[in-house]
Formats: sequence, C-alpha cells, structure tokens
Amino acid sequence: MLTVALAVFGAPVAKHLSPSGFQDPGAESSHAAALLADKFGQGDVQLVIMVSSDAGIDSAAVRDAADDIVAMLRDNPHVATIDSAWTSPAADLVSTDRRAGLIVAGITGTEAEQQTRAREISDAVTRDDDGVTVRTGGTAMVNVQITAQSQRDLLVMEAIAIPLSFLVLVWVFGGLVAAALPVAIGGIAIVGALAVLRVFTFATDVSIFALNLATAMGLALAIDYTLLILSRYRDEVSAGAQRTAAIRRTMVTAGRTVVFSATTVALSMAAMVLFPMHFLKSFAYAGVATVAFAAAAAIIVTPAALVLLGDRIDALDLHRPARRLLRRPEPAPVPVTQRFWYRCAHTVMRRAVPFGLAVVVLLLVLGAPFLGVRWGFPDDRVLPPSASAHQVGDRLREDFTNNTDTAVTVVLPDTAGLGADALSTYAAALSRVPDVVAVSAPTGTFAGGVAAGPPSAPAGARDGSAFLTVLTTTPLFSDASETQLDRLHAVPGPDGRTVQMTGTAQVNRDSVAAITSTLPWVLTLIAVIMFVLLFALTGSIVVPVKALLCNILSLTAAFGALVWIFQDGHLAGLGTTPTGTLVANMPVLLFCIAFGLSMDYEVFLVARIREIWLARMGSGRRDNDEAVALGIAYTGRVITAAALIMSISFAALIASNVSFMRMFGLGLTLAVLVDATLVRMVLVPSAMHLMGGWNWWAPPWLRRVHHRVSISEEPPARERIPS
Repeated sequence: MLTVALAVFGAPVAKHLSPSGFQDPGAESSHAAALLADKFGQGDVQLVIMVSSDAGIDSAAVRDAADDIVAMLRDNPHVATIDSAWTSPAADLVSTDRRAGLIVAGITGTEAEQQTRAREISDAVTRDDDGVTVRTGGTAMVNVQITAQSQRDLLVMEAIAIPLSFLVLVWVFGGLVAAALPVAIGGIAIVGALAVLRVFTFATDVSIFALNLATAMGLALAIDYTLLILSRYRDEVSAGAQRTAAIRRTMVTAGRTVVFSATTVALSMAAMVLFPMHFLKSFAYAGVATVAFAAAAAIIVTPAALVLLGDRIDALDLHRPARRLLRRPEPAPVPVTQRFWYRCAHTVMRRAVPFGLAVVVLLLVLGAPFLGVRWGFPDDRVLPPSASAHQVGDRLREDFTNNTDTAVTVVLPDTAGLGADALSTYAAALSRVPDVVAVSAPTGTFAGGVAAGPPSAPAGARDGSAFLTVLTTTPLFSDASETQLDRLHAVPGPDGRTVQMTGTAQVNRDSVAAITSTLPWVLTLIAVIMFVLLFALTGSIVVPVKALLCNILSLTAAFGALVWIFQDGHLAGLGTTPTGTLVANMPVLLFCIAFGLSMDYEVFLVARIREIWLARMGSGRRDNDEAVALGIAYTGRVITAAALIMSISFAALIASNVSFMRMFGLGLTLAVLVDATLVRMVLVPSAMHLMGGWNWWAPPWLRRVHHRVSISEEPPARERIPS
C-alpha cells in the first residue's frame, strides 16, 4: 500500500525537475547574473531561431519567414526581448556566407515555464519548406531537449536493465520466483526515491539527471541486498537449519550486513550535499533516498517473502528442465574447500606479491590519462547531433563571426557618482587586453580603445549599476582563455569600483573553484566516515586503511577511461561529441557514488571474513588466510553476480543520448567491474595475506572502545560455519 501511494505521488516528478544546476549559486558569476536579471532584464533564457536558405537571407521567402516569426514573438506575452538579423544592424546575427540569420528571443518565467514556452514557440516556427529552413537552439532549447531526451533515455535504460538483470537472476537462482523477488524490491526502491525527489522539488531545485541514478541504483542495490540475504538463507538451510532458524540467523548476519552496507553507501553519497551546485546536491538526495528504500525493502520484504513462500521461493526452477533437456545429472553439493573461489583465493595468496603488484601497476597505468584532464562547462554538444540545439550551436561556432558563448559580461554593481568618461576609459582598457575584439559600454562600443559605432553586444546603465560585454576570439576552456580572464580581472575598475564578471568562461572557473575548494572537505569526511564504520564492524584499524586505499585504486581505471574516451575522443568518444574537456561535476559524482559502492562489496566480504575468523578463534597467518579464503568462497559468487547485475544497470546509462550521462554510465560500469574482480578477488586477498594476523590489530584502548560500540554480531567460537 505504501509503495502504491509513493508511486502515485512520485510518478509526475520529471515535470518538476531541472536540466541545469551546474553553477555555484554563491559565486561571483552567479551574483553578476542575478544583478543583470534584476536590474537589466538580462536573466531571460535565450531562444535562438536560425532562419537559413541557399538563396541567402535577403531573399523574399526568407525575409517573409523571419517577419512572420518576429510578429508572432511580439504577440507572445512571455517573450521579453527580440533581436533579429532583419531589423538590427548587428553583424554577429548574420552568418559569414549570409545564408543564415538569427532571431534571438528572451523567454520569461520559471525554469519549468521557460521550457514549456520555448517548446511551444519551437514547435510553431520549426519548418523546412519552400527552400527555407528554420531551426531552434540556444540555452532555452538545450534545456528543453535535455529534459525530453533524459525522459526517453530513462525508458530505454529500464527496458535494457530490468530484463537483463532478471535473466542474470534466473541464472543465479534458477527459480523464476526467487529471481522476481529482487526485481520487485528494486521497484519499491525506485518509486520511493522518486517520491522523495518530488518532496525536495517543493523546497529547492533538483536535477532531472537524478532520475537516472535513482533508477539504476534502486534496481542494482535492491538486487545486491536481496541476493546477499537469499544466498545466506540458502547456505543456512543447506547446513541443516530449520526454516525459521535459518531466516533468523540470516537476518542477524546478512541482514545486519545489509543495514551496515547501506549506511556506508548512503553516507558516502550524502557528502555531496556539501557542494554548492544543485546538480551534485540532487544526486545526494536521490542516492540517500534510493539506498534507504532499497535496504528497508530488502530487510522487511525479503524475510516476509521467505516466511510466506517457504519452499515455493524455489518454484519454477528452470535449472531442472534444462538439465533434463541436456541429459545432465543433478549436481552434487560441492564442499566449500573445493569451490572455485576458495581455490582462486589460495592461489592468489600463495603469490601475493606478484599478483598484488601487477594489479596496482595495471590500475595506475589505466588511470594515467586522468593526469591530463581539462575542465569545461556543458553546452549544446552534450545532446546528440540530431538535436536542433546541437545543429544550431555547430552553425554558430562555424559560420558566425562572434560566438556569444565566449563573451565575458562585466557588471559594475555600484556606479553612483561615476561619470561616463570613467566608464569609457575602463571599457577602452578592457579592449586592449589581447584577443578582445570589442567591448560594448553604455556610451558605445570600443574596439582598440576607439568608439566604434552602435553596439553589437548588450550593455546598459540603470539604478546605480552598469554592465559591459567583452567579445573575444579566445577559445573557451583553453589556457589562453584562463590567461585572458586573469588579464580582464587585472584591469582596475573605474575609479577603483568593484566589478563582477560572468559568462561561460567565468562560470566554468567559478564551478571548478567551488568543486576544488570543497573537495578536500568532502574526501576527508568520506574517509573518516568509512574508517569509523569499518572499525565499528571489524574492530581493526588496518582493514579500514586497506579498504580506503583499495577503493581509491579501483576508481583509477574509470577516471582514466573518461579522459581517454570522452575528452580526448578515442573510440570516437563512444558516439558523443568530444569537446576536449570534461564536465567538472562528473568525476566528483563518479567518485562519491563509486566509492560508496566499493564499500558495499568491501562490507559484504570483510563481514563474512571476520565472522569466520572469530568462529575459528583465529590468531595467526594460517588462520587469517583460511578465513580470507572461506570468506571469498562464500561471497565470491554473490559479489560477482551482484557486480554483474549492477554493471548492467549502470551500463544501460551508456544508451543515454546526453553525453555526460553516457560518460557517467561507463565510468560506474568500469568502477564496479574492476572493484568486484581485480580489487576484491586479487588485491584484497593479497593485502590481507601479507598482513596476516595484523589485519585485525588495534591498540588496546581502541579494542575497548570497539567492545562498547561494536555493531557486528560476533558468534561464539563453537558456532558451526555452514559448509
């Protein structure tokens, strides 16, 4: 009943989400943009309408089409400003070959209203007939098309992930009923997360891309947790326990591990709320909500289903008819010491140094491209080439003299008592900065310090404030752009007045600065939380340190792949448009989520190893190695299956047509697979073998603390481990 209510409430959440949120609202660029909106009406989102024809923009057909569009825009109460190549002398509204002209409209309203209004205008004006082509772009259409594309991608992702995950679960469990249970719990987690996101939309902006995370993680984590509980239940039953006792023992051990694992993942994701950008905050909301619902559903619904279904949990077992078809006998129970994962663990531990070094070197080499990362801000090229906003953006970059994306807007918040001469002198000084082609000021446009006729970029002075627009030929996101921005900041304000700058280059700088200044605190917080929680679980200070180092190593391959593929354009950027940069938010997002998921598997493995270590009353290297091998033997199949299913959920994001979500999907897929194979099954046993009994060491005073705060279930030494 709760799930149905949450589904009804959360289903319309996509209509209330935002496609933006990459900026720091407290940065200089945001304050300047807010002043432009409040005092100069420059906050309206721009809809760029491109009218083109092989006959040229002066042909009668093109002019008639442009006049009709302008007339329609003037009658629209939600259009604040209109600039047209057919009514304005501005040269930057006409392509260099004079085959295309622009009409730029400022759309008013909230973000949701702007998207609705921009979509309606686009539908009304888009055409391709009589030799005239009309296409729409600009920030307004980028937002509209990202929202629409994300909703389509979500359906595609679900259509890929759910059936494939179900097939893997059938392979793991055999029975259709057992395989359906984790998928049902995943559905509960997803609808719960959507409902929570809708609640947040009443108080703050929430990114639409959080939907992708909620869907992928809801399915993946619910399957992970249910798989762990069901596998442990089967182990207990196979060891001879009665069903009720098996369920109780399963929830005391595996159920407790699920709660602990969910806590580590949720806290790792919650740290993203410290970043000022709504994009990252939204993933924190979605991540914590998804983990909480997945864990709650797993520990409530799963044991209830086991009680209600009993032996029918294994109903509709497809393994039996498959064996009969292939004429294969029923498999005999395999002792734990003869399982593949047990033998694999002992093989690794016998050659711990070469295996461990090989994995470390391989991961560092794969991560090396990340040393050349360059940060950029997302634009229309995050959309597929078929999107009109992408097509219009490409044409603007290639065929128009001035790319307004490279412009820097300089805002003077206080011009009281400031004369026109001071503003003109300041504009002239800005125009002398290398690669600046024009500076428009309230008193004219200055090129090389000389007034140059009517302005081709906006400027104004009102209510004791003013702004100027600096047009530049410097490519965005380049070293030259950063140098030029430094030089513009170095120009003293008129009469020593404070100035603020905005524009894509400044926004990108502010966003990167916000991330880099906050990142050390976030990383420190995550490390402390993970260390404390793992200490509470294990009573060791060695295991948490090892886990932190291994988890960081598990991410290197993913980070290197992001730069090598999406920034540098290898493998043709997996079908995206490489811009030579990465969106700065994405590696941070990938780190926080993948680090938490790595801890998920760490908890699965270490909890079982410690349980065996305590049951065997371990005291030396030999007991430690046996505990490690048995722990891997019991959890290896679960971790492998869980990682495969989780990688399917995240790999489905690669089908996204928004480039940075494709990047996000690939990064998470690689991180999960590397962690579950090279790290969990090679690096961890190698490190734990080398440390021997020291794995479980802690100073005496910390052992006393652990005895008081321990959250693990420590079985008596006489308790038998299922085999």
